[in-house]
Amino acid sequence: MSILVTGGAGFIGSHTCLNLLESGYDVFVLDSFVNSSPESLARVKSICEKDKKPKRDLHVFKGDLRNASILKDIFTKANEINKKIDGVIHFAGLKSVKESVEKPILYWDANVGSTINLLNVMQSFDCSTIVFSSSATIYGRSSKTKLKENFKLKPINPYGSTKMVIEKLLNDLFVNYSGSWRVANLRYFNPIGAHESGLIGENPKGIPNNIFPFLTNVAAGNLEELRIFGKNWPTIDGTGERDYVHVMDLAEGHVKTLEFLINNGPQCLSMNLGTGKGTSVLQLLNIFEESNSLKIPHTFVERRSGDVARLVADNSLLKSLLNWYPKRTLNQMCKDGWRWQVNNPRGY
Repeated sequence: MSILVTGGAGFIGSHTCLNLLESGYDVFVLDSFVNSSPESLARVKSICEKDKKPKRDLHVFKGDLRNASILKDIFTKANEINKKIDGVIHFAGLKSVKESVEKPILYWDANVGSTINLLNVMQSFDCSTIVFSSSATIYGRSSKTKLKENFKLKPINPYGSTKMVIEKLLNDLFVNYSGSWRVANLRYFNPIGAHESGLIGENPKGIPNNIFPFLTNVAAGNLEELRIFGKNWPTIDGTGERDYVHVMDLAEGHVKTLEFLINNGPQCLSMNLGTGKGTSVLQLLNIFEESNSLKIPHTFVERRSGDVARLVADNSLLKSLLNWYPKRTLNQMCKDGWRWQVNNPRGY
């Protein structure tokens, strides 16, 4: 069985490609490499060569998802080698909350426009199974302790708005093409860590979009201190609370979801992918220090526009449907993430 992974060279994409290959799938990747490196996929191959799990082919294509002709070429080439693409895991897109506030048109074009292209091409090649990389940001500012999938969606930044609109588009496809589309929107929370080998991990180009690369770069001496945005949030210690999930758990969650769609009838699912446990920034900082015997200098600065106090998943739907849940601990996330940083001080 063959799967197309858009944005497959990125942080989550590369770990998911590895899990797909180890699970016996042929994988086709489309990535522009604007915010990623082809080296991540070369290392995915290297990891596969070292283990004894089932291995299949990895086909890598460079291109922008907004270019429909590139997509058509990939589906055509897959058919020509008798490896018809059976499903898509869709990661490709821009993901900086801050940048989306500054450049909303760019985000609507890159995220929504590219997805419309993808769905058009999928339909023309009779491919109607898709796992979409959504986000917990679509819940906006919620006062609830844990977020459930049936809560009202009210994103507070353009990035979150694009994710919500794509979910609505996918639901429209399912409703209006009854009996064909298999859709899963995975609303995941805060992926951190890295593969245990230390060969692949998070390698943001430019300014990172989340806390963990800042944390590891301060630990490595590349940055003077960790800046914590706000100390008066309504949380246990005044710092923002998030649901941190190991990137390998996230990758496995995507493959489990894909298999659930393949093995069941047409449907449109929206599921939170998180641990269900909230951790404040200061708590994460303390666990990282204890796990790796380090001290991290830090300072408090003003809150960022578009941030919220708390984002924690209610993951009961995921556990009940898939009979699976994230299982790696914060301690392991911190150790694996630091191992990646130590082994790759300049990234890829």
